[in-house]
This record gives sequence, structure tokens and C-alpha cells, in this order.
Amino acid sequence: MSDSAKLTHLDAAGQPAMVDVGSKMPSRRVAVARSRVVLGPEIMALVKEGDLPTRKGPVFQTAILAGIMGAKRTSELIPLCHPLGLDNCRVTIEPDGPDAVLIECTATVTGKTGVEMEALTGASVAALTIYDMCKALSHDIVIQETRLLSKTGGKNDFQHEA
Repeated sequence: MSDSAKLTHLDAAGQPAMVDVGSKMPSRRVAVARSRVVLGPEIMALVKEGDLPTRKGPVFQTAILAGIMGAKRTSELIPLCHPLGLDNCRVTIEPDGPDAVLIECTATVTGKTGVEMEALTGASVAALTIYDMCKALSHDIVIQETRLLSKTGGKNDFQHEA
């Protein structure tokens, strides 16, 4: 971290404060986040044939919807997070080796503040939904490495170095 780095959600007195974005100009902002869920080879074998049906619905389709819904409600979950009217939100779920899936959430907005929290929330909620829907099969499921992969359109663009 640089010497000039500081927490943005504290006022001069050190109290929690929402960041004032009133003077910023709107720009198109895109953020991509990823979560990895280790399901284990037995559960992965069930989903390799297609989505795993449950009483709550197909696991991955339900997780995609939950991720989008979570991204849209980020400001209700994260204190001081600005409410954003997302232009778009996309959640994808792909196999990652013999025992895991990768969830990616891409959130887009034209606005005065970034959408990385929305992308992170979307990926996290999708991962939690997969856990919830598969926990009857195993409690050894692990949600790993929820992280921001990239963000563009703000003061500081970011790209994760693989």
C-alpha cells in the first residue's frame, strides 16, 4: 500500500461515513468477481450430466438467479454501499477440474461509483446458494477464494495478475 492510501469510509473524526460521490461524473463501470466452490468428485459427477435437480429447482440455474438478486441488493447488505441501478449483471458457473466449479459475476453500471461490491456479492451469493442446495449431499463443500478479478471505468482500473 502506498503512503497516501487511506480508508474512504471514515470522516475526519474517524467515524463511519458514506463516500460523497455527488461531484463525480458518471461513467460506464464494469467489475468481474469470482468464487470457487469445491463440491467434491461425487457431487461433480452428478452435475456433469447437466444441472442437478432439487426440490428448490436446478442448482446452477437457481444459483445464477440468486447471484443476480444478491448483486442488485448489495447496498442493503453492505453498510455505506451506494444503492446502484445496475445496467447489467451476468453470473456464469463452469466446472473447474474434477471436483469444483468457478462462479463469475460481471456487474455493469453507468454511474458515479464502482460496482466491485456488486460483483463480489453476486459471486458470493451464488456460491452460498450452491452450498445450501447441495449440503444434504455433503457438508465437506468448501467456498474458496472469492476475489475481484477486474474493474474498469473509475479513477483506478484494476486487473488481477493471474
